[in-house]
Amino acid sequence: MSAGRASAGRFVFLRGGGGVGGAAMAGLLLARKLAPPGRVAVIDEGAVPPVPESVGSVTAAESDWDLRVFALSRASQRVLDICGAWAALPAQKRCAYERMCVWDAKGTLTFDCAALGEPDLGFIVEGRALQAECQRAAAAAGAVFIKATLQEVIATDTQVRVRLHDGRELQSQLLIGADGADSTTRRLLGIETAGHAYHQDALVAHVRTEKPHRSTAWQRFLPSGPLAFLPLPDGRSSIVWSNARAEAGRLRALDAGAFGEAVTMASEGVLGACELTTAVASFPLKLQYALDYVRPRAVLVGDAAHTVHPLAGQGLNLGLMDCACLADVLGGDGASGTGTARLGYAGEHRLLRRYERWRRSENLLAATAMDGLERLFASNHSLVAQLRSAGLNAVGKMPFVKRQLVERAMGLRGDVPEFLFAKGERVR
Repeated sequence: MSAGRASAGRFVFLRGGGGVGGAAMAGLLLARKLAPPGRVAVIDEGAVPPVPESVGSVTAAESDWDLRVFALSRASQRVLDICGAWAALPAQKRCAYERMCVWDAKGTLTFDCAALGEPDLGFIVEGRALQAECQRAAAAAGAVFIKATLQEVIATDTQVRVRLHDGRELQSQLLIGADGADSTTRRLLGIETAGHAYHQDALVAHVRTEKPHRSTAWQRFLPSGPLAFLPLPDGRSSIVWSNARAEAGRLRALDAGAFGEAVTMASEGVLGACELTTAVASFPLKLQYALDYVRPRAVLVGDAAHTVHPLAGQGLNLGLMDCACLADVLGGDGASGTGTARLGYAGEHRLLRRYERWRRSENLLAATAMDGLERLFASNHSLVAQLRSAGLNAVGKMPFVKRQLVERAMGLRGDVPEFLFAKGERVR
């Protein structure tokens, strides 16, 4: 592709498209036969063609777990399975969790997969390995990876054209922005956002605990913010600890021994003494959502459309469900008898609006719920604390309510695309 020439008929992914969400979206388009091989471009300033020979392997440099981990639902697992990424993910880079325990000063709520008749509640997955397998699967299916940054977007009712930093232009039927919370796509499309900062940082690290994690995800709600322990396959736990920015800075400055003691105290020693085994990283927390998800011939998915508090670990799950719903909508109209969508229909505004109506309501509901929970558990008011603890204990005594909560978190209940599950696998 020479500079200045336009390549027509591609689906285009922009900066960040080489991440999990963008690569999964590319894989879905190809796996669902919504575009033929060679007609999906994954554009990212860091994108490089994956190496097929390394599928399923782990090099010495990658043997330890990266600090970025994800808690994946059953629905997300199905998305990745359809993309071809799940089966290739090394077993040592994922860990099933069978139970979840949530508690505060006076209330406790536990969930167990055995009560649902499920093998697990979900998986904890290393982010670096997951991203690599999503990229490799997309490349193997026929996605084209282009290392570039975006400079301009020009959209009309019939096509969208993007100009890259080196002068090249790409012309397409549809532009999908999967480029994260600071989305260049969203900015160039003129889409505004709303939300607020939490004035908190989330600290992430891996710790070795005195007691085994027992394939359980633990989360304690503290007035300063939640502390979560996510089980890893080597017996350690990945922690995500939200704190006010000043306190987070103080904690991050502690030496390894003092930080481990702080985690032990904050968790009430539920897993015994905690020993820090990695560096401590942090990232700021905010609630952000796009006021619109679509423009003519353009659409947002994942963090480009919404960012939520990590207290329930739903960020990537919401993003992958965006990808699945968009693939479902694109495959539902303008399809030939073989099920392959004609590219001319892919970016029609009526189809994109259908996706927007579907996902914006679901995502706003999730964002509002996470924001409400954060505010509820951050309150020090004695009456609020009593009601909160009573609520946790009450839900724990209502099996039907617990089942509904878990099934929705797993993606087995709710407005989920039918193609993700076989008949009878999910409930409405």
